Amino acid sequence: MAGTQSIATGSLAERLRARGFTRRDFLKYCGSLAVMLGLSETMAPQVAEAIEIGEASGKLLPVIWMEGGSCSGCTEALAQTDTPDIPQLVLETISLNYSEVLSAAAGHSVEQARKDTIKAGGYVLIYEGAVPTAYDGNVMIVGGEKGTDSLAEAAENADAVIALGSCACDGGWMAARPNDSEAMGVQKFLSERGIDTPVVNIPCCPANPEWLIAVIVEYALMGTLPELNDKNVPASIGDQTVHDNCPRRGHFENGEFVYRFGSAEEVKGYCLYPLGCRGPQTFTTCPITRWNRSISWCVEAGGPCIGCGNVEPMHPQRNWVDEDTPFLKRHRDLSLLGFEFQPTTAALAVTGVVVAALVVHGVGMKVAGRVDGGADFEPERRWDVKHGTEEAHKAGARAAKLYDELDERGLEPKNIDRFKKIRAAKKEARSHENEAKPVDPADALRDAGAPEAAGKPADTTEKGGDE
Repeated sequence: MAGTQSIATGSLAERLRARGFTRRDFLKYCGSLAVMLGLSETMAPQVAEAIEIGEASGKLLPVIWMEGGSCSGCTEALAQTDTPDIPQLVLETISLNYSEVLSAAAGHSVEQARKDTIKAGGYVLIYEGAVPTAYDGNVMIVGGEKGTDSLAEAAENADAVIALGSCACDGGWMAARPNDSEAMGVQKFLSERGIDTPVVNIPCCPANPEWLIAVIVEYALMGTLPELNDKNVPASIGDQTVHDNCPRRGHFENGEFVYRFGSAEEVKGYCLYPLGCRGPQTFTTCPITRWNRSISWCVEAGGPCIGCGNVEPMHPQRNWVDEDTPFLKRHRDLSLLGFEFQPTTAALAVTGVVVAALVVHGVGMKVAGRVDGGADFEPERRWDVKHGTEEAHKAGARAAKLYDELDERGLEPKNIDRFKKIRAAKKEARSHENEAKPVDPADALRDAGAPEAAGKPADTTEKGGDE
């Protein structure tokens, strides 16, 4: 028992040795931290010295780790090892004053530790999980207080806020449709409360512990936060896509893809893009940092990237869950009037509607008798009848005469009974007109479908089809 207590309370070097880590292991880890901070790997001794001096002097960086609407997955990613690894030991070194999951104390005593740390100031707040705001914040009560009020108090007095994990960045799973708890990310919540404490978003579900330690060590070492991109994600983490560094990138370039799990292409390690891999759209360095002591990561383990590193801090309705599901399909679901469907389904539905409309239109034309033989023959356009030249009128007259001959001989395939009756009625009407007045050359042209002879005004009572 005494030995266990001495391990827990000893120096960082003693605790590392007790866990089987050598000085070389620690320096190697500090070197990787330096690289993540954008420094040279030769800065490893300085990083190690900063951690050790801080511990020896007692001037440790106080940290408050609060939980929102979460599964505690980000905490588990750091802590679920059979023996603590170097990141966990380093985190213990920086004075973790409050953690709802990792703290040994509970109830009133741990809440009092949080309040004392807030009162003293000079701390960094790590917030894990989404911020549920429905019902005036009464969705989540911690220690008898609204979770929203506790977050606002801790964030307002902190030197910096680290939103750890995709849920803390933009709501993640909690903000996914229908989002009954009105969950959102820390940055948006603080913006709405008018709290201007700087926020660092560390994405992924769960967040990589290495990224968290890198941000904290940089702040402890230099007193500054890392360079951030437009989504408040450290540029060293979020300015390259997974696709940029993916070991399957060569297969993508060669057009070698996996279309079905269990296939020969999967065995060969081909690109998983057709199976919904979101690597080209996801901005994280997962292939470089890797997971579980840098052993592996999602794509190397055989699964496509599901895009959990995509965050929209100020737009919780565009969280990565809604944007990237279903995970194993190439396209995300579309939403309309509460219904969700794939783009291919929408395309088939639209095609079906168009086909149905054409069928209905065709049936209607058939019933109306407008498709049997086509449209009636028009030797000359109505517009030309009123405005055409003399030569055009003569050509129209010749065409009308030719069509009448074909009509009489039964050679015109479009000459169906309905149009025969129409034309016969027109002929009969013109015959009656001709019997009632002397025959004139101009009338003959008009009977053939041409306008009146030159020198006489054309009939302006009839409108053409092009007008």
